[in-house]
This record gives sequence, structure tokens and C-alpha cells, in this order.
Amino acid sequence: MTQLILASQSASRRAMLTDAGVPFEAVAAQVDEDAAKASLADLGPRDLADALAELKALKIARMVPGALVLGSDSLVALADGTRLDKPESRDEAAAHLRAMSGGTHELWSAAVIAENGHAVWRHVERARLHVRPLSPAFIDRYLDAEWPAIAGCVGCFRVEGPGVQLFSRVDGDHFTVLGMPLLPVLGYLRERGLMPS
Repeated sequence: MTQLILASQSASRRAMLTDAGVPFEAVAAQVDEDAAKASLADLGPRDLADALAELKALKIARMVPGALVLGSDSLVALADGTRLDKPESRDEAAAHLRAMSGGTHELWSAAVIAENGHAVWRHVERARLHVRPLSPAFIDRYLDAEWPAIAGCVGCFRVEGPGVQLFSRVDGDHFTVLGMPLLPVLGYLRERGLMPS
């Protein structure tokens, strides 16, 4: 039977697959995302998320012939076009939250499946994040509770936890907001016979 490898150590992505009953192995792709983003700086947010997901999937797929390798990436683009990376410090997280406060922003989540060193499937979805006005006191309390757990989260939130308090509304698929367009991924895995149909 074909093996599925998740090219990530993301707790959220692992939980989505586990909760959905998908058998898989997680292997960190260990991609230099900063260098990749610098070389792909001319891409828009949708295409950048897609390219980073593909990069992760291909890296592992070249090492494990015959396996299906799932790479995924998410990024937040502010209303003014600024892209948010994972915050490197609590101060940077606070700056991100202030920049998001009171605005509507886009979150792009991409999934790419590679096999034998080639991308064989891809899907990208967008969610719109309506962030309520955040007071300085709220931001401080939020970071007291969530830092450093959100250090690995673009947008500084775990929507499955206290991060849901940042939003007045979210337009888009819940799994996309969690970091991977899960339902289309499951559809492809059923097509390939990795999941029962």
C-alpha cells in the first residue's frame, strides 16, 4: 500500500490528519523558508503559499520513492499587502497583532502532494479574517497566555484555542484557517485509494 508522508512537524496539520483517521508519517522537510521566500519574493501570496508547499513536498518525495508526500504552507497577507511571517519574538508578535487589529486580511493555505519527485496534485484556498479592534491590554493578556506557543503561527493565532478571540468573523473553510485545505486533500487520498471511498 502507498505510504503518505506529511512533510511537516506542524501540530495543527498532524492533528487534522490524525482526527480524520488518515494513516501517515510526519517528517520535517527542513526547508530554509527565509531563503525560499527571498528567492520567490515576486510571487503574490497565493502563489507563494503554493510554491512553499510544493518545495516541502518535493524535498521529501525525492528521498522516499513511491510515497505520496503532502506539503502544506499558509501565509497571512494584510489588507495593505504586507505579508506576515512567523513572529521571532513576543515584541514582533505584538506588532503583528497591532497591524491586524480592526482590519480584514487574507489567509492562504496550500497543499501539494508529490510522488517520485514530481508534484501530482495541488490545492490552494483563501480565508478572509475579520480581526476585531484589539486593545493594548488585550494584546498583552493574550500574549501572556499564548506566547511562545504561537511563535510558529503565521498571524499569531491558534484558532482552535484562545486565538479565536481575535476575530469578529472568519469567511472560509475552518480547516483552511487551521493551516491546510483538508477536505480537498481527503478527496485526493480517496482517489488514490489511501482512504476508503
